Amino acid sequence: MIGLEIHAQMKTETKAFCRCSTDFHSSPNSNVCPVCLGFPGCLPVLNEKLVEFTIRMGLAANCRIRSSSIFARKNYFYPDLTKGYQITQFDTPLCYDGYLNIKLKNKEIKKIGITRIHIEEDAGKSIHDFHDDETLIDFNRCGVPLIEIVSEPDMNSTEEAFLYLSKIKQTLVYLDINDGNMEEGSLRCDANISLKLKGSDQLGTRTEIKNLNSFKNVSDAIEAEIKRQTSVLESGEKVSYHTMTYNAKDKTTAATRTKEEAHDYRYFPEPDLVKLKVSEERINMVRKNLPEFPDERRIRFIKEYSLPESDSEEITHDRNFADYFENVTGYLTVKNERSFRTASNIVRAEVRKVMNEKKIGINEFPVPAKAIALIADSVTSGKISITASKEIFTKMLSGKNEEEILKIFKESEANLSIVSDTSEIESIVKIVIGSNPKEAERYKSGEKKLAGFFVGKIMQESKGKADPKIVNELLIKILEV
Repeated sequence: MIGLEIHAQMKTETKAFCRCSTDFHSSPNSNVCPVCLGFPGCLPVLNEKLVEFTIRMGLAANCRIRSSSIFARKNYFYPDLTKGYQITQFDTPLCYDGYLNIKLKNKEIKKIGITRIHIEEDAGKSIHDFHDDETLIDFNRCGVPLIEIVSEPDMNSTEEAFLYLSKIKQTLVYLDINDGNMEEGSLRCDANISLKLKGSDQLGTRTEIKNLNSFKNVSDAIEAEIKRQTSVLESGEKVSYHTMTYNAKDKTTAATRTKEEAHDYRYFPEPDLVKLKVSEERINMVRKNLPEFPDERRIRFIKEYSLPESDSEEITHDRNFADYFENVTGYLTVKNERSFRTASNIVRAEVRKVMNEKKIGINEFPVPAKAIALIADSVTSGKISITASKEIFTKMLSGKNEEEILKIFKESEANLSIVSDTSEIESIVKIVIGSNPKEAERYKSGEKKLAGFFVGKIMQESKGKADPKIVNELLIKILEV
């Protein structure tokens, strides 16, 4: 039985209860003030944008939105928590009773319940890397706005936990309320795990693995804890109710402290904040401005662009990538199944390859959607070959601006246009056959698969410009004489 508690930093410009910046790259202890440091007599003021972002996620996760909720103080000591408490929501979370669907490898859809989504502020950051016997503290993160998304224990495998975490990240990024950067701490995860006998209604004792900051760590830590608990139970011992830490180096989990109960935090209503009231009018306003969600967009791409489901899923996984593809389709001269498929192939293969090699997002990709559409149009119309399209694409990457890139396309297209002259292609076919007499004899003896060998040689000889249809017709005609 697996449940995840996901902490997501909201993309507000200022903190949850003060006007300090949330910029991650600022120098240490520069984005602080008496309010986020909790100096006596300072009063917090709730960030209105934070409330809107939380409602966005609540609606996306099919949650009910509470019209009246209160904030609470969660009391505990950390060296990097100057207040000695954290402002959060306890028994009245803003969003509750929701769910998200995940698609398993066997295509089955599974519903994962979401218990609650509530607002809270972050603590600071303790840094242990610079000295063996000293800890440095950066308070910039104190007061940074978070939402905590708490699932039901509805996941029963590492695969399901991975898919659910991926779905949460995808939804947050689609909503443009979180950047999905686990390495910078914008998205963090705690995993609750317990084992029970198959068919039994009796739940096992759960443990919680804290502060997992990558998808790999989440998967590996859950696997390690399942393995540890299985070993404990099969040896006849009992699992203890502990908070665990994960050691990525040797892929093991270990207890750090006895798990706290709610009373250990001495929750009580935050006296410096009034009740949070959310009207139906505000909820409807947020709902009206929600983007098209990934699942809806995937289905639309299949219908509107005649894409295979796998292609549509790949393109719509990232909102900006899907936006780029739609911009390409908007510039296409001819809009039909073939042109959409061609555009999809270029975007998924060539564009994605450059993004992966340069480790950049689609917003940093240098070739405009208009230029990709021109390539797709030329391939669809038969003016250039697929081989030539890849060559043109590579040349366009050297362009410094849109004007230069479009100029490169026009010049390259003219030089690489498909040759349809039958006599010219026939002479190339005869040259290639004459240069490979052994293969020609083998083809005539029944090795028909060698046709692919000859086509490749002919296209190479013609520098990719020969019309493939004419090449195949002439090749078979000449070889089978």
